[in-house]
Amino acid sequence: MTRLQLLGLAAATALFAAASAHAEGDKAAGRTLVYTCAGCHGVPGYTNAYPQYPVPKIAGQNEQYIINALHGYQSGDRTHPTMGAQAQSLSDKDIQNIAAYLSSLAK
Repeated sequence: MTRLQLLGLAAATALFAAASAHAEGDKAAGRTLVYTCAGCHGVPGYTNAYPQYPVPKIAGQNEQYIINALHGYQSGDRTHPTMGAQAQSLSDKDIQNIAAYLSSLAK
């Protein structure tokens, strides 16, 4: 293996390791952040706003789904007045932490 190939492999490995470490959320931090979520998502059969939007249960949901959904609300690809406002207040790390915690719960 040439020196350039070895350097490229080392750089790729370092980037992969950094991305993997960055993608992991902190469940304990997420637990604190989801107190706001429980106001709607923790009530079975709850609807909010007009027209009435059914509120899905999010406990036990797939981690990547939660991340994608919250980013979708931030970007405007997903629309809901309450969720759009909530998502705007979250950092990427907050979203990872929330997703890690919620996905660890039983459905």
